[in-house]
Formats: sequence, C-alpha cells, structure tokens
Amino acid sequence: TRSLLGVFEEDAAAISNYMNQLYQAMRRIYDAQNELSAATHLTSKLLKEYEKQRFPLGGDDEVMSSTLQQFSKVIDELSSCHAVLSTQLADAMMFPISQFKERDLKEILTLKEVFQIASNDHDAAINRYSRLSKKRENDKVKYEVTEDVYTSRKKQHQTMMHYFCALNTLQYKKKIAMLEPLLGYMQAQISFFKMGSENLNEQLEEFLANIGTSVQNVRREMDCEVETMQQTIEDLEVASDPLYLPDPDITKFPVHRNLTRKAGYLNARNKTGLVSSTWDRQFYFTQGGNLMNQARGDVAGGLAMDIDNCSVMAVDCEDRRYCFQITSFDGKKSSILQAESKKDYEEWICTINNISKQIYLSENPEEIAARVNQSALEAVTPSPSFQQRHESLRPNPQPRPHTARTSSSGSLGSESTTLATLSLDSLVAPDTPIQFDIISPVSEDQPGQAKNSGQGGKRTNPFGESGGRSKAETEDSILHQLFIVRFLGSMEVKSDDSPDVVYETMRQILAARAIHNIFRMTESHLLVTCDCLKLIDPQTQVTRLRFPLPSVVLYATHQESKRLFGFVLRTSGGRVESHPTSVCYIFESNNEGEKICDSVGLAKQIALHAELDLEEQSRLIAASSRPNQTSGEGQFVVLSSSQSEDSDLGEDGKKKKESEA
Repeated sequence: TRSLLGVFEEDAAAISNYMNQLYQAMRRIYDAQNELSAATHLTSKLLKEYEKQRFPLGGDDEVMSSTLQQFSKVIDELSSCHAVLSTQLADAMMFPISQFKERDLKEILTLKEVFQIASNDHDAAINRYSRLSKKRENDKVKYEVTEDVYTSRKKQHQTMMHYFCALNTLQYKKKIAMLEPLLGYMQAQISFFKMGSENLNEQLEEFLANIGTSVQNVRREMDCEVETMQQTIEDLEVASDPLYLPDPDITKFPVHRNLTRKAGYLNARNKTGLVSSTWDRQFYFTQGGNLMNQARGDVAGGLAMDIDNCSVMAVDCEDRRYCFQITSFDGKKSSILQAESKKDYEEWICTINNISKQIYLSENPEEIAARVNQSALEAVTPSPSFQQRHESLRPNPQPRPHTARTSSSGSLGSESTTLATLSLDSLVAPDTPIQFDIISPVSEDQPGQAKNSGQGGKRTNPFGESGGRSKAETEDSILHQLFIVRFLGSMEVKSDDSPDVVYETMRQILAARAIHNIFRMTESHLLVTCDCLKLIDPQTQVTRLRFPLPSVVLYATHQESKRLFGFVLRTSGGRVESHPTSVCYIFESNNEGEKICDSVGLAKQIALHAELDLEEQSRLIAASSRPNQTSGEGQFVVLSSSQSEDSDLGEDGKKKKESEA
C-alpha cells in the first residue's frame, strides 16, 4: 500500500509542478491582454490630443488631424473589444486554473501532512504497547496504552481513506483543470474576433485603402526630396572643399574690405594672472556700433565692447597668428581677439575700422567704406603708439546725423521674424527690434544737448558718463523723487497719442521675454526732476540714461498690474532720416507705478508753470524797456496799463497752455 501510495504522491507532485507552469503561461496571456487593452486605450487618447499639439515646425494640417481622429475612433472601439476580452479571460481561463491550484493541490498537500502525522502517532502507540511487561501487569497502564493504540489506529485509518480518495479524485480534476481554461480561452478569442469583424466593416476597409495610398504618395515625395538633398549635398561638398582648410588661399577667396557687418567665431584672450592667460572660443557679431558675443546655448548675445570711434590694430600675442586688438575710444577697455584665418583676420579689422568711423550710420555704408579702403588696410599694420591711433580716430566736431540706435546688446533684431507671430497692430512699427538691456543713451543725439555738454558728435558712454546737465543745475530742481525700477525693454512705436501704445508695448515685451526665456533685468534708481528723468546705477551712482522731460510725451501704468509702467520718448531722428521717432520704455517697480506716473505728471506741471512764469517775466521786462514821451506821472500810468494788459494776456496764456497740457 505504501509503495502504491508513493506512486500516487509522485504523480501528484508532477501534476502540481506542471500545473504551476501552465498557470504562469496563462497568467502571462492575461497580463499581456490587459497591457494591450491599456496601451490601445492610451494610443486612442493620444491620437485625439494631436490637434491640441503645437509643433514648432508643423502647421495646422486639417487633413492629418481629421485622419488621426478617424483612427482614434477605430482604435477606441478595438480598445473596448480588448477590454471585453480581458474580462472573459479572467472569468473563463484564469478562474478555473486558479481554483485548481489554490484549492485542490493545496488540499492534497494538507492531507499528506495529516496522514504523515497520524502514521507517526500510530507507530509510537504500537511501540509503547509492545513494551508492556508480562511479569508486572498494570491494568491501568495497559488500559491507557490499549486506548492510545485504538485512537491512533482509527485516526490513521480515517485520514488514510480521505487522503487516498483525494489522490484518486485528483486524476479527474487534473483533466478538468486543464481543459476548462483552454475552452474558456478559445471561446473568449472567438467572441473577440466576432466583435472585430463587426467593427471592421467595408467602409473602414475603404478608409484604410485610401490611407495606404496617401502613405505611398508621401513616401514617393520623401524619396524625391532625399534625392534632391543628396544632389545638393554633393554639389556643396565639391564647391566647399577649399573652405575646409582653416586658412584658405586669399588669391582664390579675396578679402572684402568694405563690410560694415560681420559675424563668426573668434578666440578671446582672458588674463588669469600676471603672465598667464586663457583663450575662449565664442561667436562674435557686430550690431550697429556694438561688438556682441554669444556663448553656445545662449538665447541672445551680450555686449562685448562699444566699437564706435574705437582703435583696431594687429598685435603679436603669445606666439599666436592672426591676433588683433580693439581699444575703446577713451582707452579704458581693450580686448585681444584671434581670427581663424588670414582672410577673417583682415576682414574683421576692416569691418571694425569701418564701424569705428560710424560709416554704418550713413545711407550707403558700402560705398563710403569702399572710399576708405586704403585707411582700413593701413589699420592691419600695428600703430607705433596708441596715442597716435587715438588722435587719428577722433571724430570730427560736426554733429552726427540724427539716427536713433534702438538695437543693442539685448535687442533681437535678427529674430524679428520669430516675434512676427505676435499680433502686431498699427501702434507698433513693423519689424521693430526690442532692446532688453540698458546699453546706450537714447538722448545723446537730441538737438541742444550736445551743445550744452560740449561733446559735439561724441557718443556718450552709458556706464561712465552722464552726458546731461551739470550736478549743480540738477540740484536746483524743485522736485526730487527717487524710485527703484527694473528695466524690461524698449521698442520704437508708431504713435504716441494714446495709452494703448504703452499697453501694447508692455504686452509684446513681456511676450518676447517669455518666448526667449529672458529673465535678467537691470535694476536702477529712477530720479524724477523738473527737467529730466534719470536712470542711476544704484552702486556707482553713475547716470546710465537721461530722458529730457519735454521729450516724455506719454506715460501710463498697466491696467491690472500696478508694478508695470512705461513712457514714450519722442526724439528727433529715427530709422527714417529727418523724421521724428517715438520709443516706448517699459519698467517694473515695487507697486509704485501710479506714484511714478503721478510724479512725472507733477514734474511736467511744475516745468510748465516755470516756463509760463519765465515768459511772463520776459514780457514785463520788454514792456518796461519801451520808449515813452509822456511825463513821469503819465509814464507811470502807461506802464501800469501795459503791465496790466500783459498780465491779463499772461493769465490767458497760462490758462490756454494749462488746458493744452
């Protein structure tokens, strides 16, 4: 019996091992079906959201959107079918085999353990019964041992019968546990395919055929485009082969000496000690009268040096070739740069030399640059001394042409096409660059200012010279109010007669900062006086910019955020020669926008009253100096009458001017 029991137990162990493997395989089918259902549903959801995507290079393709919407509906129906299949697999396949594994196989193991314990107890009871003494019989002990044998034998017999019955039944349950899950799996698949055949009708087949034709057409277009690009690449490789050399032959590639704009990579020398230095390779480009540099990954370039009226010369530096030095007009700042080739080296020197003479401000800069080619070539040879070069490059005392420079280090003139997506209306000039940083004064070319300061056509350094009135004259002003502001940007506008100009400029500057991730702002102190507005460096107390108060024609705060305010400055020259231009400046304050605008309004009112008083005094002086042939008493009466009339006229003039203001 025990030998036969061993065979049955071995068979039960084999069944248990095999059924565990089959359960794992079916579990993988069920998990895969659940994952397929979830993935199909996610695919349908993503296809629905395609029309909400905004691809930088993709336009509004309505055909593509509608096609993907149709695919989304079909895939969503398939997802529903997959979900039904997952439910059927859980009920018809996984439940029967799980029940057999968790209930029947565990029952066999439990009965086996109970039978083994009962058998061991029976053996122990028989062993104690066999050791009873025949000489000293004890009825009580004999009774207990006999009772123990009876109980253990009965328990063993009952357990054995249930165990043997379970082992016999396992042979039938094994067949049921294997066939029932497979039957449920096949029925679930048949049901799934029936639902699929109902959903995939002839109309869908026609749709899929059309999409297949469209895909083939797109593939043919792509092949044609790739072939064209390959041919273009081959042509460019042949044409560009001489340019791959770091120093191409100048005879084959002549030097352009009449350039007023240039861009390219240069090595900049940075001193790290008394005798040690490092060279950094950066992208440099000219923008108006500024030399800009831009590191890789930066959104926009930064100001490297102001090259108006600068000095440029070739230098020998650390046994490196093609080095040249740029020195500012006042000699306080210099930079040594290295070009990659002799052609770039000479073109950079000629370009900077042309810009230093402010040729870029003329109407035909290339023609003027062609006339000064000889002087540009001489700049390649090192000057004997900086002083001689400094004196030779000093500008003439004639006033500069009235041309406003609105593009500087923070301006994105080259990216005006990117900002064209914003809604530009009639308030802002088209293709207007935005200045995001304080670089150069805007009031340097205004008539009268150069005469007062004695600078003539000299350009004012925004970080070293104030270029305005004297300190004593400013201190005599009645109004002095100081505010902390941060410069957001400025741009040229077409109108200055409505606060909407300021609102629209605020919107475009804030949108441009958000698009290009420009978060840096320059903090300054705004000083409001009766004759001007000044932006003062909070650390050095140097005047960065000065705005004459009469030129400030409009000012307003943001309609919702009182931190933002701006004003429009009217200047005498703009991008079109001899035409007045208006530039709007936008600032951020510490919730003091209305206070600043009130202060500017108060300053203009004080200035207006001062002007009216000055005109009144001038009229009185003129009236008192008129010749009169009457007597002393008559003369007194005439003068009093004249003064009264002038006073009346002065009051009317005051009221008229105040109403106009």
